Amino acid sequence: MSIVENEVPIQIGVVASEPMRLEGLVSIFERTASTEHPPLVPVVGALEEHLDNNEIEYLIIDWDSSRRLGILEGIRRKRPSLRMVVIGPENSDDVVMNTIIAGARAYLDLGAGPRMVRQALDVVMAGSIWAPRKLLSKLIDRLLSGDDASLTNPRPHLTIREDQVLKLLLMARSNREIATELFISPRTVEAHRANIAAKLELHGSHSLLQFALENRAAL
Repeated sequence: MSIVENEVPIQIGVVASEPMRLEGLVSIFERTASTEHPPLVPVVGALEEHLDNNEIEYLIIDWDSSRRLGILEGIRRKRPSLRMVVIGPENSDDVVMNTIIAGARAYLDLGAGPRMVRQALDVVMAGSIWAPRKLLSKLIDRLLSGDDASLTNPRPHLTIREDQVLKLLLMARSNREIATELFISPRTVEAHRANIAAKLELHGSHSLLQFALENRAAL
């Protein structure tokens, strides 16, 4: 990996309960990094230390217990902008869904190797969520369902195509990739994005993904 001179490294907090697991997580930073990001530097420490360090914007947490949703919710309240990749013992749909709703942006089971953890981290750093497509669909459906009493606005009506575009956007697909998958032009994708943003009353640089993440409490 070539390091651009004067480029400020990105600190990634790493938390693990076992030394062997910790060593494996640190090893992912020895792999070739995405050229879209500055150098990544692992910072090993306790969870509380990372939460108090405002220079850490990303966190990889390796837990041997899945009963940590309350802690994740507390982290989200204290550091709402912190992007977390969580590794745990279970990988059921409910666990993944609840972990993401609680504040994480990725959930992997303990069998995930260094390559997969790095892929998940890159997706999270790109501003998206690492989860199976069917779960992303459920997240969006719950977000737009309007069934929760905490939602004060009526459900925005998205067309079938707009719904497809939104779900692909949440999987970090580019306009060109979405166009290829849906057999439409990139210009049409951009038009759908504009329509979705208008229906969700999003303006300026406020991304569709940011909207979804900030409204997890209503999921």
